[in-house]
Amino acid sequence: MKKILFNTILFLIPLFCFQVNVDASTQNREAYEKTGRVIWEVNTKEKLVALTFDDGPHPVLTPQILDILAKHDAKATFFVAGNKVVRFPDLLKREVNEGHEIANHTFHHLYGNIASAKLSSELDETDKIIKQFTDLKPALYRPVGGFYNDVIINTALKHDKTVVLWSWDQDSRDWTNPPANQISSYIKKGVKPGNIILFHDWYGSEYTQTSSTVKALDNILDYLDKNGYKSVTVSELLYHSTQLIPESSGISP
Repeated sequence: MKKILFNTILFLIPLFCFQVNVDASTQNREAYEKTGRVIWEVNTKEKLVALTFDDGPHPVLTPQILDILAKHDAKATFFVAGNKVVRFPDLLKREVNEGHEIANHTFHHLYGNIASAKLSSELDETDKIIKQFTDLKPALYRPVGGFYNDVIINTALKHDKTVVLWSWDQDSRDWTNPPANQISSYIKKGVKPGNIILFHDWYGSEYTQTSSTVKALDNILDYLDKNGYKSVTVSELLYHSTQLIPESSGISP
């Protein structure tokens, strides 16, 4: 009986989590996307993709990722947490110096249904610390965990942020630390022009020495190089796109 109850709970947990995200949003993806201020991917025929990394900078993993990106002459967008920037500002400076884009991912990595005043504080605090070390103010913001609703999006827009999520079939789920070959196979199988690909450069602890992301990244970039893809920042991807709404949505820009 206990085993049956436990299995039932395990089955219901993902359903419950999904329902929370849906109920909190008063509009569907197409409605948000039509504004051009919430981005999942772009519609382009050019072989361009945007690699994105959340939650860093990490004192060990981020330098490894930067080395691999440099090897492939690839650019990326780092959605940084302000409380990590405070601790590792030199890594933020390195990201900027090497031509990567910095974006806002809140200060304390807060997930869920955040009040507007609290999110405003988180965005402002993160912008301030990024500007302190780089003299740049991020134009992009990614809600933690991809959780969004009207309050979150409208608050971001009031702060002149474009909300950037990711292509639904290009979530590496690397934070679960699956085998590196599983990550690379999944990304390579589904990649197409205009994708925004989700990775993380921080999970585990600051003492983590290796990650599946680092192990998979070189292989993924080898594949992209050999197949004529160029890895660019999210802002560059948007610049090269003449239409932000995917063809499948049936919505004209």
